[in-house]
Amino acid sequence: MRDTEQAARSDCPPSVVRPPSSASKVGRDCPLCPRLVAFRSGWRAREPGWHNAPVPSFGPVEARLLIVGLAPGLQGANRTGRPFTGDFAGYLLYATLRDYGFTKGDYAARPDDGLTLVDARITNAVRCVPPENKPLGEEIANCRGFLKATIAEMPNLAAILPLGRIAHDSTVAALGRRRSALPFGHGATHAVDGIALFDSYHCSRYNTNTGVLTEEMFRKVFAAVCRYLDARSQETTTAALSSGGKTG
Repeated sequence: MRDTEQAARSDCPPSVVRPPSSASKVGRDCPLCPRLVAFRSGWRAREPGWHNAPVPSFGPVEARLLIVGLAPGLQGANRTGRPFTGDFAGYLLYATLRDYGFTKGDYAARPDDGLTLVDARITNAVRCVPPENKPLGEEIANCRGFLKATIAEMPNLAAILPLGRIAHDSTVAALGRRRSALPFGHGATHAVDGIALFDSYHCSRYNTNTGVLTEEMFRKVFAAVCRYLDARSQETTTAALSSGGKTG
């Protein structure tokens, strides 16, 4: 998905159902966005064996790193039910996670491939697949309650890696900050209440095919994340030793 895409104005009537402020889990038949409900229902009829429902977060809630994508791909996460699983973006993302020690097992583009995440979790700014991979602004806002709850339920969260401008902007809003104060830029970092944000362009086929994002650029972001997490761990160890406490 193009990182320069902006959420279009919504032509849907305003939803009468408000997103929850505390629950991070989305029901299979979430009614918040009429356009997404209709699209989801259509694909359930066409492909009853697909997931065709809001895609839950993947990875341990105790993780220190949260990766935020934009929305499920039609034949990727919408089909398989696991973020970034089954489409091009997943191959680059999971290969990079593997190389930096955030996975166990092998990624085989299936939710039953046995892959697990280590100290990392993946979610999306929008949980349901949007038509043409373009969620509307209203839909992004409707789903933000789930993103906010996902962030809040992670007790060890130290770093967030939004993939693309829209994921970045929704994450900033979920953290209660103004977008203008924390502008998106590939490779940029921001500090928000003890959490570090590391921006990257989305690892989509379009971005990689056009050179907007290269594997080297993507790996540099992950290298920065790892340096930050390692430094945080060292600070914690040093503080514990200084106070005479045990580190493990």
